[in-house]
Amino acid sequence: MRVEHAELSLRGARETNQDRVAAVSDTHGAMLVACDGMGGHAEGERAAEIAQQQLLERFREAAHPLLDPLGFLHLALGAAHQKVVAFGSGTPLENRPRATCAVCLVQQGSSYFAHVGDSRVYLIRDARVHQRTRDHSHVELLLREGMIRPEQMQNHPMRNFVESCIGGELLLPEMTISGRIGLQPGDVLLACTDGLWANIDDTELAAAFVADAPLAAVLNSLATRAVEAGGAGSDNTSVTVLRYLE
Repeated sequence: MRVEHAELSLRGARETNQDRVAAVSDTHGAMLVACDGMGGHAEGERAAEIAQQQLLERFREAAHPLLDPLGFLHLALGAAHQKVVAFGSGTPLENRPRATCAVCLVQQGSSYFAHVGDSRVYLIRDARVHQRTRDHSHVELLLREGMIRPEQMQNHPMRNFVESCIGGELLLPEMTISGRIGLQPGDVLLACTDGLWANIDDTELAAAFVADAPLAAVLNSLATRAVEAGGAGSDNTSVTVLRYLE
């Protein structure tokens, strides 16, 4: 399997960067991870870091290609949740560390998405969004029910109301795992935190990935524009991307 990948994380106007992103690959598989420590909770940065580490460790320890990629995603996210819960066990429930998480697996000409919260995975084909994950958030629910339009999501007053996350409650969170999604040469897979998609709409995001455009340069341009659009309140903005070659 031939792929190329890049990643970038900007602090924005925040005092710390609570995002964690990574891309790892070998000859038989690849994985993208984007984790976002949730503001308003203690140790959000550590929650994102613990979740990412757990996912990366499980991927590196597994035999590739994975025999059951969907089962792997479910168990890996469950293990990440348990680790973050254990880390915050001495903290009052309402303040325990929490994070959102988005993961994308690539192997044998296919991709598999999983996410908890409002970190996203995109599949971009021919400079258009072919598929993306649907956030576990109140505004996503309003969009599905036709109560708001897509362009209203970015500035909606309840945009940051996330309904599922890694950490906090002991019970496993709601997680969404895709089926197998076939890939074509040139497809771009992207995992990001809400600091990116909240300030760059899907059309603009996808259009940036023209054929053969250097991934690192595209990410730098997109993330910089997202931070500038956020102004004095700009969030941590992080993204990891993979181009599937063959």
